[in-house]
Amino acid sequence: MIVAIANQKGGVGKTTTAINLAAALSLRGKRTLLVDLDPQANSTMSYLDVRTVTRSVYDAIADADCGFADIIQPSSQPNLWVAPSRIALAKLEGKLVGELDAHFRLKDRLEPIRADYPHIVIDCPPTLGLLTVNALVAATHLLIPIQSSYFALEGTDDLLETIEKVRARANPTLRILGVVITMHDKRTSLARDIRAQIDKVFGSKVFRTVITKSVRLEESPAYKESIFSFAPESSGAAEYYRLCEEVMDRA
Repeated sequence: MIVAIANQKGGVGKTTTAINLAAALSLRGKRTLLVDLDPQANSTMSYLDVRTVTRSVYDAIADADCGFADIIQPSSQPNLWVAPSRIALAKLEGKLVGELDAHFRLKDRLEPIRADYPHIVIDCPPTLGLLTVNALVAATHLLIPIQSSYFALEGTDDLLETIEKVRARANPTLRILGVVITMHDKRTSLARDIRAQIDKVFGSKVFRTVITKSVRLEESPAYKESIFSFAPESSGAAEYYRLCEEVMDRA
């Protein structure tokens, strides 16, 4: 299973979902690889000291003499490894433009290590550019985080259109695993209205689990920990573990 976590909007909880879904999978005893495809490298910084990162996803994709096996680092959590990002990844789109295999580069480079990591989680950048398209081509499943806010559904039409284009030719078997509502504040009537709106648009694709607003979820990356080790009794830990169970059931 390769799950791409994508939404071209920033600040919707993509990285928080990526790092904690990967952690939840590893807690279930699944060998899991977290691929940081965002040049901001927030997933990387959540588990690794960036000063130890000498080669990154950029090198694994752009350099013919470097593969994912050369860049992957273990996290402090058992069963969880990280393919780190660096700011250099921002240059990759310019480097790949015009290449015949531009959209398939990530898929091809992940193939040799797939047997070693049965579960791969890809944290996508907040754009619909070539990096995100590479993730959609490589993925078996797509998970879409949507923030519980007034502009929640803004831009989702563009994302769904991109998904259909990828399905049409490059990856016909790509499945939308589901939509997860993030940063939800159930105390407000606006949040309840937004949730109803998301349910209306996506129907059964919306996960039952909702990720509520949580200070603990915001703090844990600063300590290079998942929510499960940082605050195991918190609502965020319970919610992401339930989300992981739903993901496994649907996949």
